[in-house]
Order: sequence, then C-alpha cells, then structure tokens
Amino acid sequence: MADDRGSRLALRSRQATPSLIALVLILVSQLPLGITQVGLVMPPLALMAVFFWGIYRPDLLPLAAAFAIGLFQDLLTGGPPGLFAAVYVAVRAVMAQQRRSFVGRAFAIEWFGFGVVALTVTFASWAVTSAYFGRLLQPGLFLTQGLLSIALYPVLNWTMVRLRRAVSHI
Repeated sequence: MADDRGSRLALRSRQATPSLIALVLILVSQLPLGITQVGLVMPPLALMAVFFWGIYRPDLLPLAAAFAIGLFQDLLTGGPPGLFAAVYVAVRAVMAQQRRSFVGRAFAIEWFGFGVVALTVTFASWAVTSAYFGRLLQPGLFLTQGLLSIALYPVLNWTMVRLRRAVSHI
C-alpha cells in the first residue's frame, strides 16, 4: 500500500513539474528587484518553459495547464486578460506539433526556433496590449523583453534539461 502511494506521488510530481516550473518563473519575473522599471522589460520567463516542455514532454504540459499558466500570468501582470493564456496554448500546441524539428538536433536550431517564437510573441503582445490600452505603446520595451528572452533561453534551457532528466527517472 505504501509503495502504491509512493508511486502515485512520484507520478503526480513528474506530471506537475513543467507547470510548477512555469508558475515559479512567473513569480520570479514579478519579484521586485530594486531596479527602477525593470518590470517594463522583464521577459516572460514562463514562455521559455512552455516552449521547452511543449517540445520535449508535451504529455506533461497539457493545453489546459498552458492556459491556466497564461491566465495566472495575465492576472499578475495586469495586461490584457487572456493574452498569455492564448499565447501559451498556441506555443504549446505548435511546439508539440513541431517536435521532430527540434528533438535530437543541435541546440542552435532550438535556440533559433525559440527566437522566432519569442519575437512573434513580442510583436503580438505589443499589438494586443496597444489595442487593449487604446494607444500605441513603446515598441522598444516589448522588443527589449523579446531580446532578453532570447538571451536568457540558454540558461533556462540548461536548467530544464536537467529537470527533464530528473523527471524521467521518477
């Protein structure tokens, strides 16, 4: 009986890992860092997790989880309701379909793919947010977020690769 509970707990832990990582990254991106207006250019860190897990373990990040993660980010940031919920569902769905383009390939291909996704999300976020607030917002702030996302992806990828290996052994 104890083994049964232990194996169920291990399974649930493994299944929750991608979602928990994304939620932690959302919280980290909202931390007050003591840098004036850093929140204006803080990249959507959870995008990296949704992209990564959408490729390597989409079974552990269902579309409903991607939606909930995005909705949580929308609520915390005060931006257009549903923006990141829609973005994360779309990214998760597309990456799961494009897995073969990335799995087993050089990291540079994955990084390039993330760059395309990050810049697409950056442009879409700028356009939707500008429409939501009824004025053109400074595109430079959004572009900075996108470029920071691309620059930080290798660091978070390195961490998530190790977590994926650990999750695979549970």
